[in-house]
Amino acid sequence: MDSSEYSALRRIMLRQIELTDLSYKRSLYNQINWNNRLIGIKGPKGVGKTTLVLQHIKEAHENLSEVLYVSVDSLWFASNSLVDLIDYHYSHGGKYLYLDEIHKYDNWQIILKNTYDSYPDLNIVYTGSSMLHLDTAKADLSRRQRVYDLPGMSFREFLEFEGAFEMGPVELGALLENHERIASGIITKIKVLPLFEHYLEQGYYPFYREDPEDFGIRLQEVAKQVIEQDLPAILDVEYSTVQKAKKLLMILSVQVPFVPNMAELYRGMETNREQGLMILDALEKGGLLLLLKSKAKALKHMSSPDKIYLENSNLMYAFSKNVNIGSVRETFFVNQLSKGHEVNLSDKGDFRVDDKFIFEVGGARKSFEQIKDIPQSYLAIDSVELGSGNKIPLWMFGLLY
Repeated sequence: MDSSEYSALRRIMLRQIELTDLSYKRSLYNQINWNNRLIGIKGPKGVGKTTLVLQHIKEAHENLSEVLYVSVDSLWFASNSLVDLIDYHYSHGGKYLYLDEIHKYDNWQIILKNTYDSYPDLNIVYTGSSMLHLDTAKADLSRRQRVYDLPGMSFREFLEFEGAFEMGPVELGALLENHERIASGIITKIKVLPLFEHYLEQGYYPFYREDPEDFGIRLQEVAKQVIEQDLPAILDVEYSTVQKAKKLLMILSVQVPFVPNMAELYRGMETNREQGLMILDALEKGGLLLLLKSKAKALKHMSSPDKIYLENSNLMYAFSKNVNIGSVRETFFVNQLSKGHEVNLSDKGDFRVDDKFIFEVGGARKSFEQIKDIPQSYLAIDSVELGSGNKIPLWMFGLLY
């Protein structure tokens, strides 16, 4: 490659860095050990991986001549080699390499391994879809890299992002024991319920601020890109499988939470059990679905789910004009708890968390009737600012990460 092409890529990088806002950083930003030589950042499309990387470049590097950031899904790579670009960057004084959307490039794992081994003083950060998996048959990166997962924003992060309230994450045990004191410290400073309603509809994806009126349309486009671009790029599936995945998402989007008759679901998708489970698993890893199972089923590999949710409440509002508030509540609870805890369906109550706690989710009039005799059982109650005893406001489960 020649210097003019390299300079053109650098101009794009510098323009993006200049436009990057440092006023708010996701919690993961300070959890990453940026000194590691090979760092992977995975996450669903639209949750802010690119912004996080650009923020780090802008804040950490005074000498940008040593830095190269490129998005691997750029059209430039249709006729140019990533391997050649890396060598050119390194041979011209490059010490830091940031590769966005790495899963869009063929044999990316082998390239990363060879780059890591061949350029021992080059620091590499890459981002990719949450569907990414390490294929040890192609290249063993496990000994070389540290991988971080970036989910969508929690309600706690949303409050920070909006400039409403700042606090660190709360551990689940501390929340269950001290929720009244924690809630009191928040509700005396902000009106939390209107903010919570806003978050449920628009708040999980940081880009909601860019165009609130068309947020739902943009989110539908995100889901479409996950299926049409990320799914075939990562799993190497055929066009017919992509179409079946789109059909499945549309079936589920109007019925969630969905208690599936799996045989009927596979018939509706025009597929078999093996492929149907593969698609469900891929859509969950891609940040579009949440698959819930009983504890017994969770221990089995590739078992069918007992209940299917869209991954977050924002997706529910994007796909339907008539969402069921009970379904929104359950979706929020499962979404927030599943980021750091094991969530299963429960025979009594709605959910069993960490094989220890039982939760029933509902509105302000919800009673303990269904779980009254179960130890360590709790109600997660919507539309209340302050709880008491084992009745905890639903919004508070958004403070966990």
